[in-house]
Amino acid sequence: MEKKTIRDVDVQGKRVLVRVDFNVPQDKKDGHITDDRRIRESLPTLQYLLDHGASLVLMSHLGRPKNKEEKYSLKPVAARLQELLGRPVQMADDVIGDAVLRQAQALKPGEVLLLENVRFYPEEEKNDPAFARELSRLGDLYVNDAFGSAHRAHASTRGVADYLPAVAGFLMEEELNYLDGALNNPKHPYIAILGGAKIGDKIGVIKNLLPKVDKILIGGGMANTFAKAAGYPVGDSLAEDDKLDVARELMDAGKGKLVFPVDWTIADRFAADAESRMVDVQSVPDGWRILDVGPESIKLFETYLKDAKTVVWNGPMGVFEFPKFATGTLAIAKYLAQLPDAITVIGGGDSASAVEMAGVADKMSHVSTGGGASLEFMEGRPLPGIQALQDK
Repeated sequence: MEKKTIRDVDVQGKRVLVRVDFNVPQDKKDGHITDDRRIRESLPTLQYLLDHGASLVLMSHLGRPKNKEEKYSLKPVAARLQELLGRPVQMADDVIGDAVLRQAQALKPGEVLLLENVRFYPEEEKNDPAFARELSRLGDLYVNDAFGSAHRAHASTRGVADYLPAVAGFLMEEELNYLDGALNNPKHPYIAILGGAKIGDKIGVIKNLLPKVDKILIGGGMANTFAKAAGYPVGDSLAEDDKLDVARELMDAGKGKLVFPVDWTIADRFAADAESRMVDVQSVPDGWRILDVGPESIKLFETYLKDAKTVVWNGPMGVFEFPKFATGTLAIAKYLAQLPDAITVIGGGDSASAVEMAGVADKMSHVSTGGGASLEFMEGRPLPGIQALQDK
């Protein structure tokens, strides 16, 4: 970890502006928070700052609001954070402006203020300098603990660092240590598991990982495109026809390292209650869709995983939202959970949801809070929110 963290600065008596990632899923009907993991993950940083005499001004986005819709308000988050912290959390009615500034300036050490959704202002995603400067007036020091947004060059993740000393929180530090360790200093055998819908999302990751890993296990919809590129029938399955040449290039570059499914679970339509059957990779009939890897593929993947010392996983093995087609994804999650000596790094997004669904999230070495951010990190791309932090 080459960036300064909150351990490296004096926060006593300071008003600390903290970018957190409180973009939590909510029930569409009543706005109830259905998974508070991102709030809980922020607690060590917030508690440390409070214990060391700081007051806190917290900022986050929630969803993709267009016109300050009430359903995107952070009020339910403030209520949940108050329960988890065990102390009052004030809620600002706005993000910037004189009233919010007065509210922030009135904070005493140990007090907490949560701003409204920063995406209520279009200037946030434009990284507007004037908006970033207004945000910076709310604090003496800036802490970025929102790894899930670190790949975005927004005002609250990048711009504020131009006006305040900027350091990492503990969650950011943990994310970087695990992901950087897996990417640049892994123990071998080193296995990557890549799934999800599209090759297009993973081209950079595959190219960056190939020289580093021992094997890359390929599942999910992206495996269909590889299968089609290899000349196998895929029926009506999702496949990227415009990426077939790229798939062939990757197969050539990754000979001996890329491992593909040998059988599928297929369905007669894309539905949770579709008729399903198992077939080998050469036997997908017309009109049918590949929705999961099959049992022989799971066994094959497990033979490579059994001796692994480092495993990175990004993307499900099938349409795991449908219980009938979650078998491959859940089997991989449960297998990783019982590996005795492996460092297991789960790359956020659907992979994080999968280990939660399997009930084994706590058995993983690290479950990232950022799907897109971890993907870009694994591609080797610099993340603006991290670049902006002070070096040690």
